[in-house]
Amino acid sequence: MADAIRIIGIDPGLRRTGWAVIEALGNSLRFVAAGTVRSDDKSDLATRLCQLHDGLMDVLGTHAPHEAAVEATFVNKDAVATLKLGQARGIAMLVPARAGLRVAEYAPNAVKKAVIGVGHGDKRQIHMMVKVLLPRASFDTDDAADATAIAICHAHHRQTPAARLALEAQA
Repeated sequence: MADAIRIIGIDPGLRRTGWAVIEALGNSLRFVAAGTVRSDDKSDLATRLCQLHDGLMDVLGTHAPHEAAVEATFVNKDAVATLKLGQARGIAMLVPARAGLRVAEYAPNAVKKAVIGVGHGDKRQIHMMVKVLLPRASFDTDDAADATAIAICHAHHRQTPAARLALEAQA
């Protein structure tokens, strides 16, 4: 795709961080790749965060995206799990930011609305619509499929005035 924007979507998690790269040219989307960076749950937290960092660095080096989108963290009842997810999310935002990419954040409901048309839906609906929008898409985990949905959401919203302002504020 000539002059296409390459977008990486990241679904952060401490155990598994999903990623997907798509290309957007106008309203046209093309699937590039998707996968999952895993950390060793037997290792200490610092080591696991390094594993996520190194894995995402490899992905960025391989696929050279122009922009990044990360799913915003939701708060759950388990404070320890929420804190660990926040730390993994920090890595998911740090890696593309250090690579010079602008990083957009999207709430889970915004991702669902962009992909299935409503802010509430289950993973099966999202994954089905991702396959409709990107028939060549393939995923090794649900996390990679979710990351693809995040990238699609960014492709749909990156030209809106609110998104441009948010990205310009980061510059």
